[in-house]
Order: sequence, then C-alpha cells, then structure tokens
Amino acid sequence: MLKLFTLMQAAADSLRRREEGQTMAEYGVVLAVITLAVIGAITLLSDNVRSAIESVANILP
Repeated sequence: MLKLFTLMQAAADSLRRREEGQTMAEYGVVLAVITLAVIGAITLLSDNVRSAIESVANILP
C-alpha cells in the first residue's frame, strides 16, 4: 500500500511540474506585445514613409 501511495504521489508531482500551458500563454503574450509594437511603429512612421515615397516619386520622370 505504501508503494502505491508513493507511486501516486510521484505521478501527482510530475503533473504539477508540467508547464506546457504556461509556456503557450507566455508565447501568446509575447506575440501580442510584438504585434502591438509593430502596429504602433507603422502608425508613427506612416507619414514619414509616405512623404519619402512621394519625394522619390516626384524625382522620377
């Protein structure tokens, strides 16, 4: 009976140590932060990029 209890305790400990769900959540948070940073950068730089493209287009015949 003691061996069975020890085996069950070891199985429960191994299940508690699994972190697959946490790492997937962390990947989701990192992806969301990167997405927001890219959208923010595009929004802030859009006017400068547009004016640079227009100036190059005006130079071309």
